[in-house]
Formats: sequence, structure tokens, C-alpha cells
Amino acid sequence: MVRFEGARNIFGSLVVTTKTGIPVKIVFVRNRNKKSECLYLLSTDVSLSDTEIVRIYGNRWSIECFFRPSKSFLKLGTEFQSHNYGAMVSHTTIVFTRYIILEWIRRNQNDQKTYGVLFLMFCDDIQDMDLTSALQSLMALFVEHILTLSTDITSIIKCKISEWIASQAAFIRALFRDISWES
Repeated sequence: MVRFEGARNIFGSLVVTTKTGIPVKIVFVRNRNKKSECLYLLSTDVSLSDTEIVRIYGNRWSIECFFRPSKSFLKLGTEFQSHNYGAMVSHTTIVFTRYIILEWIRRNQNDQKTYGVLFLMFCDDIQDMDLTSALQSLMALFVEHILTLSTDITSIIKCKISEWIASQAAFIRALFRDISWES
């Protein structure tokens, strides 16, 4: 049975059963990019209304539009390969942090309500720091603050940091070769 709803971009819907016996609702929707064609949206929840299926698909599409540049430009899924769940979560977090920073920069450049211009004026006064110096400075600051903690916590953190540094590539180990744990 084909059901037609009143929404002008929804042509109708049809409930069918797959070869394996799963009921599926197909919603026929006008393709906004090419008016002479229609899109077919499938839902395994046949109790949903046609408009609800279209709404959910619209939300899903915005997520897909987010993942596409994340995969293509920010190297989600290709820059790093691991079977360790924690490592995959960490990598995904780093990629999404890149995306957030890029979106923040885009907004500051395009949005009249932000202080992007004021920020850029003051950036000229700040000397750029290369990545090596920045990482060494960050680690020195981290070590300085570790030394203010209790001895038990400090020894555990020192051990974990030493293990992490030892597991890194040679060029990263070289960056942190001069770490001094003494106060």
C-alpha cells in the first residue's frame, strides 16, 4: 500500500518486506538538487511517520557532511591505524579538535560579532615559536608543576612519562632528552 502525505517534498511511502523478512518503510522524497528526480529513504522503524523519517535523515545527513571533510582533509581514518580502542579514541579526539579550531578560525574571519580583527592585530606582536621549542617549553612547564606534587604521585607520573618518551620515535625522544626531574 502506498501512502501519500500532505508535505510537498514527500511524495509518499511504502512498507515492504526484505528477502530476509525484515519490514522496511521506503519514503519517496523530492531531490532538492534535481527536481525531476526523487530520493528513497529506508527505515526499519515502520511506525515512524514519513516526516519523522525525513527529519531524522536530515540530521544524519548533517553528520555525514561533518565526517566527509574530517575524513578527506583532516585524515580521520587514514593518518593513524591501531587496534587499540584508547588510541583510536585519542586520534579521533585530535582530529575533531583540529576541526573545532578550523571552525573557530573560520567564524572569527567571517563573523562580524567576534573579536577576530583585534586578535589578529595583537598576533603581529607575538613572536612565532617553532613546534620543537613549543613542545620543549610545554614539557618544562609540566615538569615544573609535577615537582610541586607529593612524592608518591610525582614518582608515578615520572615513570609514565619516561615510558611514553621511550615509546616515541627517535626525533621525539631527542626533543625531551634534556628533561631534568630535579627541582
